[in-house]
Amino acid sequence: MPKTILITGASSGIGKDTARLFAQNGWNVVATMRSPDQETELVGQDNILVTRLDVTDPQSISSAVGAAVERFGQIDVLLNNAGYGAYGPLEAFPMDRIRRQFDTNVIGLLETTKAVLPLMRAQKSGLMVNVSSIGGQMTFPLGALYHGTKFAVEGISEALHFELEAAGIKVKIVEPGMINTDFGGRSFDMVNDENMLEYQPVVQALFGAWSGGQTASEPRVVSDVIWTAVTDGTNQLRYRAGADAEMLLDARKAQDDATFIGALKQNIGL
Repeated sequence: MPKTILITGASSGIGKDTARLFAQNGWNVVATMRSPDQETELVGQDNILVTRLDVTDPQSISSAVGAAVERFGQIDVLLNNAGYGAYGPLEAFPMDRIRRQFDTNVIGLLETTKAVLPLMRAQKSGLMVNVSSIGGQMTFPLGALYHGTKFAVEGISEALHFELEAAGIKVKIVEPGMINTDFGGRSFDMVNDENMLEYQPVVQALFGAWSGGQTASEPRVVSDVIWTAVTDGTNQLRYRAGADAEMLLDARKAQDDATFIGALKQNIGL
C-alpha cells in the first residue's frame, strides 16, 4: 500500500517540488495550499489530493486532515513547509504583522502537528519533517521576527524528536540555505520606516548584499533532501540543504559569537 505525505504550502517552490517528487515515486500526496482553486498542475492525478489548508485557520487544518484520511486512509508523513519571512527593524513593525509572523511559522506548525499526531499515535508510526532554515541556527540583522520563528521551530522539533519516540513517531528538521523560490515575493514581508534614520545603513547594506548576485539553490535541492530525510530510515535529526547552508552552518558551529558575527558584518558591508 502506498504511503501518504501531507504537505503544507504546496502551491509553489519547495512544497510544490516536493509534491511532484513524492508523487513521481509512487506516494500518495496531499498537496495543501490556501487557494487550491488556482492550482492547475497537481490536480487530476489519482495519487494527489489538492485541498485547502491555511495554517492560520484551524478549521481548514481539521478539514484537510479529514479529507486526507478519507481519500488515502492514513497520513504517514507530515511536511510542515508553509511559512514566510518578515524582515525589517523590529521597532517599525506593527503588532498585527508581528503576530502574523509567529501565527504562520510557529502556531500554524504546532496546530497542524497537533491535528495529525492522534492519527500517527494510533498507527504507532509516522514522521514529521519541519522545514526550518539556516536562519534557525544563525541570524541576519533585521530578521528578529523571522529568525525568532525559525529558532522556535528548531527547539520545538528537537524536543518532539525524543518526546514522540515512545509513540513510534520520528521528527526531523530540514535547514535550507538561500533557495530560488518566491520567498522574496509573496512569501516575504519587508517593513521599513525611513524616518528611523539609525536603521537605514543596516537596511541598505543588507538588501544590497542580498541583491548582489548571491547564487541560490533550486527548490529541487531541498526536495531531494526532504526525500532523503523521509526515506533513509535513520533517526538523524537535522538535514542541511544547499552548499551555502553547509558553509555557513559549519562556520557558525566552529566560531565564537564575536568571530562569526564580525565576519558576517564584514561580508554585508557594515
